[in-house]
Amino acid sequence: MNRRSFVATVIGAGTGLSLTRYALAAGETFEITRTEAEWKAMLSDRQYEVMRREGTEPAFSSPLDKQYDPGTYHCRGCDLALYSSKHKFDSGTGWPSFWQPVNAFAVATKRDWKLVIPRTECHCSRCGSHLGHVFNDGPKPTGKRHCINGVSLVFKPA
Repeated sequence: MNRRSFVATVIGAGTGLSLTRYALAAGETFEITRTEAEWKAMLSDRQYEVMRREGTEPAFSSPLDKQYDPGTYHCRGCDLALYSSKHKFDSGTGWPSFWQPVNAFAVATKRDWKLVIPRTECHCSRCGSHLGHVFNDGPKPTGKRHCINGVSLVFKPA
């Protein structure tokens, strides 16, 4: 496994936590790591739910969905540049959408089985924060749609 790999671990029922939490594989680390207390202190409740517990923000709730100024979208958790405004498009889904990340190493993926059909989850390759999902219904040239939670991003104008 590479450093971008995850393994799912099940938490006991009745703990008040989500049933599935993702943990790094044995011996695997991200460049940026924080304790849960540190993550909670730096993120709002919604940001924490999305970025650390793989939640989803409500559609059309992020002002970044309609942000089309030139610039770069960075990970809120570690400030890694993830997406360029040059690769952003209006998917009509209510979430910021991109047809590719800034480079092949910024965003990592894993299989997500939370719904009936498998999906491809994407996360920041430097801190592991959940970003959203990648679908195969995007525009050319990649045909991909990175459907990203705006709370996971910070926009930096060019």
